[in-house]
Amino acid sequence: MTTTLPLAQSQCSDGSSRWCETLLDWTNNAWLANYSEMLIVTPLRVLLIVVLAFVVRHVLHRIITRLSRTNGEAPKLLQPLRERRGESVSGETLAEQRSQRARTLGSVLKSVISFVIFVFAGFYVLQQFGVDLAPLIASAGIVGVALGFGAQNLVRDFLSGMFMMIEDQYGVGDWVDLGEASGTVETVGLRVTTLRDINGTVWYVRNGEIMRVGNSSQGYAVAVVDLPVAHSSDVGRAQEVAQSVAATAAQREPLSKDVLEKPEMLGINQITSDTITLRLTAKVRPGQQWAVQRLLRAEIKRAYDDADIKPPYPAGRMMPEPGEQQ
Repeated sequence: MTTTLPLAQSQCSDGSSRWCETLLDWTNNAWLANYSEMLIVTPLRVLLIVVLAFVVRHVLHRIITRLSRTNGEAPKLLQPLRERRGESVSGETLAEQRSQRARTLGSVLKSVISFVIFVFAGFYVLQQFGVDLAPLIASAGIVGVALGFGAQNLVRDFLSGMFMMIEDQYGVGDWVDLGEASGTVETVGLRVTTLRDINGTVWYVRNGEIMRVGNSSQGYAVAVVDLPVAHSSDVGRAQEVAQSVAATAAQREPLSKDVLEKPEMLGINQITSDTITLRLTAKVRPGQQWAVQRLLRAEIKRAYDDADIKPPYPAGRMMPEPGEQQ
């Protein structure tokens, strides 16, 4: 005992750690006092770093979760970002679009925060063990570049998905044309957008492969109704009847809730050898243009029958004279 105490005291006298002298006083054990830095101080520092990392991560995740909640209005996470739909979408659909957009952006922010926090925590932990970080950071940079080249398609999909979310190019329930596929958006992810087309087929489109987006569900849509009539018909009368019927139908249910402005008769759109085509348009709620077109066609067809406005006949077939055997 007399041989180890002077050694311990001589090492503790260098002022390398206050733990050395404290443990020597408490335990009178020279070996434990000499290795106090490695056995007690370093583990405590590592534990403190890990605990702080998890606490900071938990607090930031809670903040993001609160900012992502809708509570009947736009999530606070989305308020600094531009929104392209506003009142043109029904309340339930708009709430679902906002909710998914906020959840996706919140998930990305949580992942980024977790990655940054744990990377820095890992560096600090290694530093406590005396590891030289310069070669490690250089190696990590080389590995990152290699992975970037190997996974560039994945990175492109991820970045494209991020910008689509931030710019609010489309959302759940929108009818979009993505070039190779068109349909109703079912899910919007950071890597893949899922569509269901008119035939019920589900399409998975990588965000990095989307070169253009045609969205029929933002702001408003236009219902275009083409009305073919025969050359022998009174075109002026046909236009007046169509305009009057469309204006009246737009003020009644079920069209009144979807038609935003009075329908407009544009006039003759096309003339062929056997057909004169009139065009009528109506500004409607997004996504309702096809239903409005069908209803207006049915109403105008009945009105044309009552007004004796003849439909066109196929090319090469003569229109029968009144009283002629058909």
